[in-house]
Amino acid sequence: MIHLRRGGIRADIRRVDTEAAFVDALLEEEWDLILSDYNLPGYSGLAALDKLRALGKIIPFILVSGEIGEDIAVQAMRNGASDYLLKSNLARLAPAAMMAIEANRTRLAKQHADLELSQSRQQIRELAQHLQTSIEQERAAIAREIHDDVGGALTAVKLDLAWIARHATTPALAEHAQQAMEAVTMAHEAAQRIMHNLRPAILEQGLVAALQWMTDRFAKRTGITTTFRTSHDQLTLSAGVPLVAYRFAQEALTNVSKHAQASRVSVDLAQAGGVLSIEVSDNGRGLNDDDLAKARSFGIRGLRERAETVGGWVDISSGTDGTTLILSVPLSGPENGFLDAVTPELLDTPLGSEGDPDDPTTWGHLQ
Repeated sequence: MIHLRRGGIRADIRRVDTEAAFVDALLEEEWDLILSDYNLPGYSGLAALDKLRALGKIIPFILVSGEIGEDIAVQAMRNGASDYLLKSNLARLAPAAMMAIEANRTRLAKQHADLELSQSRQQIRELAQHLQTSIEQERAAIAREIHDDVGGALTAVKLDLAWIARHATTPALAEHAQQAMEAVTMAHEAAQRIMHNLRPAILEQGLVAALQWMTDRFAKRTGITTTFRTSHDQLTLSAGVPLVAYRFAQEALTNVSKHAQASRVSVDLAQAGGVLSIEVSDNGRGLNDDDLAKARSFGIRGLRERAETVGGWVDISSGTDGTTLILSVPLSGPENGFLDAVTPELLDTPLGSEGDPDDPTTWGHLQ
């Protein structure tokens, strides 16, 4: 007490000398510091330190002894003691106490900040999950409206133009009707393509079939040699996973066509050890650190955020011989069903049977 006051510390002190009293004191109040003699009647400073740890209390603990060996001092520090002092050198008590208290306050502040950061990250993940669900719901609704309103209107106009062409009284009128029919056909195909991009009906056939169709179409559209490989003919996946995997491959191939300057690309789908993985590799120019560090580089960032919604992650490796993107998704966990809410009301009503001639599916049931 005297040495603390000499050091400028005014403290409320409670003295205990048994384990029971020590535990009661810990449970009754919040303490800034514990000073413990090494030898106590029927008790010891190291036992008090162990009890403090067992109770989960984070309080600075200074061990004081008349004579303490180096081994014991090391053991005390390893067990969580803030410091140890010899009774012959209690002039250090006040500075050691202040240092221990300040260090503990810093540690608690860091723990609080880490907790807040963890909670913030969790909230961001939940928000990203909610946004992805909302986006897919909106996509499905827009696709339905395009099919029901635009598609229906274009079909009606096409039928009327066909009637006009059949009953045209002059060759010029018949030719104009035929040209109008061709324009309507192009608009109808565009509507089908937009609907597919909004909500790919091909996923009804399974992820393997969807990726095979995507890569074939990508090769035809871009002229880039594209290879699709898989270890499975069929995969049983949670409702949210196929769409996330499909969008990942779609975005990765889009990046290849826009930026990679590649002549070859491969897409590999595998399931092993309870993890689904999709690897998209190209032989393009590769990515450098500046590309990945761009403030508005949302492509890669979007892939990672989408992967996190199903508990997955994205790995990137890039060099002069090309770039590889890998999506990995554990096939267990509550995250994998996050898109279940998209399917019941929005997607169960039939949308019709006419479709893109290049699309092997129809718009009957979007799931």
